[in-house]
Amino acid sequence: MRLPKIALVLLLGVGACAPAASSDTGSVVIRVDQVGYAAEETKHAYLMAQRSTTGAQFRVVDESGRTAMSGKAGAAMRSWNRKYRAVSVLDLSGLTAPGRYRIEVSGTVTGTSPEFRVADARDLFGGLAAANVRFFRSQRDGANVDGSLLRRKASHLADRAAQVYDPPRIDMEAYKLLDPALTRTGGPIDVEGGWFDAGDFLKFTHTTSYATVQLLLAQRDGTGTPELAAEARHGVDWLAKMWTGDVLHAQVGIGVGNDDVRTDHDVWRLPEADDELDVPPGTPDHHIKHRPVFPANKPGEPISPNLAGRVTAAFALSAQVNAQQDRARALEHLRVASEIYDRADHSPGALVTAYPPQYYPESSWLDDLELGATELALAARALGDSRAPDWTAEAQQWASRYVESDSRGSAGLSDVSTMAHADLAGLVDGPQRQQLIEDIRRPLRDAAAIADRDLFRAGVSYVEFDSVPHTFGLMISALHNKKLTGDTTYDEFLTQQRNWVLGANPWGVSFVIGAGTTSLRCASHQVANLTGEVPVGAVVNGPNAAKHFEQLNTFPTLRACPADGGNPYAEFDGNGSRFLDHAGAWASAEVAIDFTSTALLAFTLAAR
Repeated sequence: MRLPKIALVLLLGVGACAPAASSDTGSVVIRVDQVGYAAEETKHAYLMAQRSTTGAQFRVVDESGRTAMSGKAGAAMRSWNRKYRAVSVLDLSGLTAPGRYRIEVSGTVTGTSPEFRVADARDLFGGLAAANVRFFRSQRDGANVDGSLLRRKASHLADRAAQVYDPPRIDMEAYKLLDPALTRTGGPIDVEGGWFDAGDFLKFTHTTSYATVQLLLAQRDGTGTPELAAEARHGVDWLAKMWTGDVLHAQVGIGVGNDDVRTDHDVWRLPEADDELDVPPGTPDHHIKHRPVFPANKPGEPISPNLAGRVTAAFALSAQVNAQQDRARALEHLRVASEIYDRADHSPGALVTAYPPQYYPESSWLDDLELGATELALAARALGDSRAPDWTAEAQQWASRYVESDSRGSAGLSDVSTMAHADLAGLVDGPQRQQLIEDIRRPLRDAAAIADRDLFRAGVSYVEFDSVPHTFGLMISALHNKKLTGDTTYDEFLTQQRNWVLGANPWGVSFVIGAGTTSLRCASHQVANLTGEVPVGAVVNGPNAAKHFEQLNTFPTLRACPADGGNPYAEFDGNGSRFLDHAGAWASAEVAIDFTSTALLAFTLAAR
């Protein structure tokens, strides 16, 4: 969950070189994709200098110090900030031989880049996807955890007998629970397991179903490693617990409390510490150990269609990947998927995502039902179910309504249309197939226009939330467009977006922890902070508007990170944006499963 009330931090140093500072106006910093470039793609690096780069030259040297290529810096573009007044492009496209390289700049300005690789796409991105899967394994809750990751221990075993409560009433301006006490309506139910949503310990059907869908798509369309299959199965198994045949439950735990109800966001601890509490009903910490479950619908009533659609898609995708090796599981998940899909509300009021909904605001739901119906149709085909044509027709109807709506999004938590369109396009032909492709391209055109104006070719805003996962979403859109059509129009744009998230940005930071030479040391993650371990493969929000850093979050038990409280990246902030690798910087450094699953799918598709 991403909200200013949370302060999530870790003290570690994975691939964490100090950011390159510049005290001499004749020196520069050089920003590259620290993971590397595929051999035949367009390759760019960026010079950030304090004065004109006119006359600057560069050479690319291999591990032996031999020159692999050389060239001149491009003409300086406009300044990035008051200190770095000249940004120039270095065109490395002529570098195609596999190997490890650095860039050395000489002439009017001097500098050396971090190391990067040139390699086959599968070699470059397969390891990144595997690291993303590893992060999911480290996020597991319940008894089935991996003690080799982040020193994890079994946690929240009381979730095996959780009580169900009415949705809470919350005043977001005061950030306070209005109910003196939660109102119990049922239970116990078993909701043990699943994944922590982010750096805190809440669990949401909304984000878990989205992440599970992406893991299953990566399993179905990628290499399908055993580790990936195990995590996808883990997600589906927890979603099965959240559906009781009449009610879809939306959330485990609560993050907003009051003087009488302390919550997950009021304490900084290891998750297993919650199991040690002695907290009878009525005591303030009762709901930290005995976590409340909140339903998305009342018994017998329709389900919010955004949740119904994406949960349907998760079970239907599970049916697809299990159709051959575990037919009984596949048939059962097709049954569950169709059951939930049939309960979707087709005339919803406010959509249910989380409590409070401001954690994950969403207005789009036609895309969710399109995704659910599409995956049902594909599952029915895989299992020889006669309902495939009917579900295909329904998916077409939802898609048409979505395209006619005001919604426009690349792949992301609040919009699943790209994934839905890509799969539905394989079931239809003619004008509607072309309509689906055009809708996938729509956000790409907008983002490409933004990238054309940006010094580092980012297609997202630096001053809005979720810039990094939005970038991975754009990558997914571009990859689907190319797969469906063979169109190479967005190839260079695609490479630029990947470069930006992996280090070719003003701060020179890879926003995937552990990827490249310089990634986050102080990610917002309680377990990693308190154990000193590294959440390898996790993806963070990235830069954000400077106003979100005016007041950082703290907890008495939080380990300070960085130790001196400083900000070595401050000199690279610009254009109203800021990036802060700091314990309390929830706005830039919090990790999340939906961030990471979007990156996982993007890397999987790129590695094919």
